[in-house]
Amino acid sequence: MDLHEIFQLPPYALAEAEKTNLLTKRLAQLTVRHMDGCQAYQRMMESIGFDAGHAAAYYDYPFLPVRLFKEMELRSVQKEQVIKTMTSSGTSGQAVSKIFLDRTTAANQQKALVKIVSSFTGSSRMPMLIIDSPAVLKDREQFSARGAGILGFSIFARDKAYALDEAMQLDIEGVAAFLKQHAKEPVFLFGFTFMIWQHFYKELKRLAKEGISFDLSNGILIHGGGWKKLISEAVSREQFQEALAQVCGLSRIYDYYGMVEQTGCIYMECEHGHLHASIYSDVITRRAKDFSVCDIGEKGIIQVVSILPESYPGHSLLTEDEGIILGVDDCPCGRKGKYFQILGRLKNAEIRGCSDTYATDFREI
Repeated sequence: MDLHEIFQLPPYALAEAEKTNLLTKRLAQLTVRHMDGCQAYQRMMESIGFDAGHAAAYYDYPFLPVRLFKEMELRSVQKEQVIKTMTSSGTSGQAVSKIFLDRTTAANQQKALVKIVSSFTGSSRMPMLIIDSPAVLKDREQFSARGAGILGFSIFARDKAYALDEAMQLDIEGVAAFLKQHAKEPVFLFGFTFMIWQHFYKELKRLAKEGISFDLSNGILIHGGGWKKLISEAVSREQFQEALAQVCGLSRIYDYYGMVEQTGCIYMECEHGHLHASIYSDVITRRAKDFSVCDIGEKGIIQVVSILPESYPGHSLLTEDEGIILGVDDCPCGRKGKYFQILGRLKNAEIRGCSDTYATDFREI
C-alpha cells in the first residue's frame, strides 16, 4: 500500500494487525531511503550495527533522540530541494531543531493534518479565530513551531482573524467585529494552550467583570503545547475546559500532542480525553533502563514513528516526554489504533546523555 492509497483511508480505520503491517513496510522503506540520502544518518546506523534484514517489525527500527535535531542539520535531500525550514520553539539563546522539508514531505504532512482534523471538525471550512499574533508569521522561510501550527491549521479557514495584536494584547474590537460578522456560524479557534490561558482566557475573565463578553458557544477550539506552564499554575485539563466554558461558552475543546519534528502527524484528543494515533503514525513507550518496549498501562519514554518524513530522517524519534499507552482499538470513542496519555517532560539529565552521545560522535559530519 503506497501513500496515495493510505490517504484514501479514514485516519483511524485500521486495527492493530493491519496497521502494524503498514508501519513495518513503510518504516523499512524510509530507513533505507535516509541511509542512502543522509550520510550522518547512515553512519549512525552503521555505528550500532543495524541490519534492516533483522528488523521484524517497525518498533525494531532504530530511533533518533529528538534533541539530535537541535545539535545537527539532518536532511536526506539536496539543499536546492528544500522549500521550507521549520524550527522548534525555544527561549532566547536556546538551540532549536531545524527540520528541512521538500515539496513531497510538506504536501504529505498537510494531507495527513487535513484528514486527521477534519475527522473531528467536519470537512467544511469555517471562520477561524487564531489565538495568537500575526507577527509570528513574519519570516516566511523559517517557520517556528507556532508559525507552522498556524499555517497548517489555516487550511481549515474560510476567513481568519487574529485575536491578539503584535503586543500580545487581546484585540477586543477586532474579535467583536469578527464574531459579529460570523454570528450564528460555527467558528474554528486555534492556539497554543498556555497562550490561550494567559492572553485570551485571563483577559476575557477581566472583561467579564466590566460587563463585556463574547459568545463562543458555537465554537470549536483545537489547542496544543504549553501544559507544563499551566501545571505550574495548578491548572488541570478539566479546569482549563471548565474555565473557557464559563467565560465564553466554549464546550467543544480538543487538545492535541505533536511536535515540529513530525509535523502533520498530530495526536488528537477524543471526546473521552484520550490522545489517539492515526494510521500515519504511532506511539511506543520504552523503559528508561534499557529502552525495551513497555506494556500497556506502564509508564515509559514516548517514541513516535511517522510514515511521512522523506526529506529528513524523522520517521522514528525518541521524545523527551513520558506517557502511558492506555489501550489499543478499544477506546469508547470508537477510533481504532493506540490511545494514550502524556504525563509530562523528562528531566533533562535522563535523556540528554543519549542525544549527546549521537551529537558528540557525529556533529562534524
